[in-house]
Amino acid sequence: MQFPGRVIKVGEADASIVQALKKQLNIDLGLNADPKLKLDESNPSYGPGMRQTVKLFQARHVDPQGRPLKQDGEVGAITWSVLFGTDQVASVDQAVDPLLAQVIKVAQGEEAKQVREQPVNSNSGPQVDVYLASVGLGPGFSWCCAFTYYCFQQAASQMNRANPMVKTAGCLKHWQDAPSNGGRRIAASDALANPGLLKPGMLFIMDHGGGLGHTGLIESVAGGLLTTIEGNTDGSRTREGGGVYRLVRKVSEINKGYIDYAKSA
Repeated sequence: MQFPGRVIKVGEADASIVQALKKQLNIDLGLNADPKLKLDESNPSYGPGMRQTVKLFQARHVDPQGRPLKQDGEVGAITWSVLFGTDQVASVDQAVDPLLAQVIKVAQGEEAKQVREQPVNSNSGPQVDVYLASVGLGPGFSWCCAFTYYCFQQAASQMNRANPMVKTAGCLKHWQDAPSNGGRRIAASDALANPGLLKPGMLFIMDHGGGLGHTGLIESVAGGLLTTIEGNTDGSRTREGGGVYRLVRKVSEINKGYIDYAKSA
């Protein structure tokens, strides 16, 4: 059954979705053999008992990357994909907008170079300094946003067109100013409810408090999982890592939102 594009939780009004979930949960958890635990598939209500069963399912399973599911008793895209199969959640691996497709190619090229800070933990290095210079800064500054700007600038130059991205090294300033440059913002809560809103070429924004943030480029989307290319990070998905990396993040990790520059220039 195809993911409906929203989080399914207590109070869900679509009886067919609730009944399909109950049937699959009964099969997966082996509840059909126990009348006391079996969910009543004829009952279209998503109540507290079903919520507990979903939490049990989440406790016993991991996502496609082998990480624990969030045990919240709600069925989002990731839990749905584990329950019904990854082919039942929409996935997109190519940008439709020509500029964003080119931005991804530039980012892929930078990731292939295995760009790293030199020396370690310096926010500097031959290529890192180039990223920072693209937004008018010298070595030593956090550079995740400068990396994304560099990718946009290179792609725009290669296509002989204007760069729509805000020229800044500040992730939260980018979030604030993007609409004035034609960027469309998508709130994190909206994307969590419907990961289908997210497309390759979009930028994610995380807010770490105190004016600190992190950003990166979405390379592909598979349900509630994002494959990203990011600067100033590493395998731990930190905001102060030492290189350009391809990572896989859950949509739930992104707490600020997304910026889409498709057809904005």
